[in-house]
Amino acid sequence: MGVTIGAVALKYGLMLAPMAGVTDRTFRLLCRHLGAEYTVSEMVSAKALCYEQNGKRKESVLSGSAPLAAVTRAESPMAVQLFGSEPAFMAEAARMLESGDYRGCCSDTAPTAIDINMGCPVRKITGNGEGSALMKTPELAADIVAAVRRAVRLPVTVKIRAGWDAATVNAPELAKRLEQAGADLICVHARTREQLYAPGIDLEVIERTKRAVQVPVIGNGDISSAEDAIHMMAQTGCDGVMIGRGAMGNPWLFAETVAAMEGQTYTPPTLEERIRTAMEHLDGMLRHKGDRVGLAEAKKHMAWYLSGIRGAAAARGRIMTAEAPEDIRRIMLGLIAQNEATFN
Repeated sequence: MGVTIGAVALKYGLMLAPMAGVTDRTFRLLCRHLGAEYTVSEMVSAKALCYEQNGKRKESVLSGSAPLAAVTRAESPMAVQLFGSEPAFMAEAARMLESGDYRGCCSDTAPTAIDINMGCPVRKITGNGEGSALMKTPELAADIVAAVRRAVRLPVTVKIRAGWDAATVNAPELAKRLEQAGADLICVHARTREQLYAPGIDLEVIERTKRAVQVPVIGNGDISSAEDAIHMMAQTGCDGVMIGRGAMGNPWLFAETVAAMEGQTYTPPTLEERIRTAMEHLDGMLRHKGDRVGLAEAKKHMAWYLSGIRGAAAARGRIMTAEAPEDIRRIMLGLIAQNEATFN
């Protein structure tokens, strides 16, 4: 147990997975506060980041890829994840992220590592030969890692899937090739691209990948409890775990997992603590993104926080049609009063 990434040592190897539209700065900071030792940005298009350097309008830079790649000292250790299928663009984008020398840079420190996305299953990404489609082209995947490795001094990590489909489960073989190309760490999402996010993962593929390489291997997929995390590590020998969808609406999953790893008793948050944290999450998104974008993007998070709460279904419906932050606060706080009245 434990992972070293460059100069950074993680006691438990407990990481927040990159999730587009979810793991923004507010959520990363929240998860770090609750026990995540390491986070990864939302995925950033290497080609878009490069092309934006030639744009004439300042507004297009500020609303483009650069804000997604922002790293602050408060979030470190944190990696920035790049996606793309062209080695030259991936290398140039990685170089810019390491140096901070690019238009629109919002970072106050360099990322801990450059992470390369070879796992995204979304059609608009794979249709361009990017994300998990790179698992079908191992030579190109290795060329990308080698190009990024030559371009930066930072650690280079890669997130892959088990394979493209059930007939082409090649994570161990690809991981070995990526290691030879210069990857410093491999994260394996134990599903194929064909499976998307369907329930059920293949722990054996993580175990085989761990045995195939010398660099650290991180397991990912279907972790929704501390028991899931510990079971994955015990069954596969992986060096750490990356938690994704299990933390949506439940960032306390990191605190629960740390407690379990330390053999301590974990006390779940009360309803009031859950709602208070949700309100802090809302305020952070409004502060970082402004009222219009922050409110729109916060609604899904607020709905996730309500899982298992009496009256959640009706509250979610009202949240999705709320027109102001005050409306959401009123709805969320109303749930506390509603549940207190039910049990008193």
